[in-house]
Formats: sequence, C-alpha cells, structure tokens
Amino acid sequence: MKAKVHVYLKPGVLDVQGKAIEGALHGLGWGDVANVRVGKTIEFDVPGSDRAKAEADAKIMAEKLLANTVIESFKVEVA
Repeated sequence: MKAKVHVYLKPGVLDVQGKAIEGALHGLGWGDVANVRVGKTIEFDVPGSDRAKAEADAKIMAEKLLANTVIESFKVEVA
C-alpha cells in the first residue's frame, strides 16, 4: 500500500518560507495572494493489505519521526 503523510506548521507558528514565497509572488504580480504556508509530503510503501493497520502505522511514524508535533500537524492518507 502507498502511504502519504502531509506535514504542515500549526496555525500561529511563523512560516518563514511561506512569507518569502508570498513576497516573491507579490513581486511577480500576484499581489492578492495571502497567508502562504509551506509544508511537506512524505510518501512510502507500507507492506500488507490491511488498510487500517497501514494507516495506524503511518500515524505512529508521523508522531515519532516525520512531524515535530510541538509545532507541526499532519494528515495521513493510505491508498
């Protein structure tokens, strides 16, 4: 099974990359763009055919390693 973990900063945490991208977009003529946030997606294969177990395993991986849960949130998708 293919798992995807989407990691993004929690609301209220300063997103320096997002601010830089927002400024660059304004400079390129998209002045109405606002609240840009940058995240990351981690994709990997999970062995087996039990979707619930794959989701649970991916969530544990995200909590233990893939996301800094103090400042980041995450969403798990399994297909």
